[in-house]
Parts: sequence; structure tokens; C-alpha cells
Amino acid sequence: MKTRLTLDDIRAMDKATLTPSEVAQILHCSAYSINVQAQDDLAKLGFRVTVLGRRVLIPRLAFLEFMTGKVPEGGA
Repeated sequence: MKTRLTLDDIRAMDKATLTPSEVAQILHCSAYSINVQAQDDLAKLGFRVTVLGRRVLIPRLAFLEFMTGKVPEGGA
């Protein structure tokens, strides 16, 4: 059984963006739900999202700020 990602795992990453699958593990929802909402009305997600055609990317630092209410160390 795979373990879910945690916010600490996301903090430790060095990549700029997250996938809906990664974010879904934190939010305890499906990646499909994030994709559909991003396509329909991304403002309702509550965090910044980049939609490129059918692809959805979530800026990692912006997502951490959304989840914690503060800008992560080293963030802009």
C-alpha cells in the first residue's frame, strides 16, 4: 500500500509545480475532481492553477501558502 504525500513531503520537493495527483493526496480527493474544477472554474479551487490545454499544473509554493496560510521559506 502506498503512503500518501504529506505537506512535509511537498515542502521537501524542489520542483516548481505539482500535479493534480499529488495535490489530491493532500486534499483527500481525486485528481479527476481537481482537473474538472480547473477546467470549469479554477477560481473555485482556492489556489493558483495553470491550465495548458487539458493539462493542469499547480505552483508548489502557492499551494503550500494556500494550505498553511503563510509564504514558505525561500518562497517569493
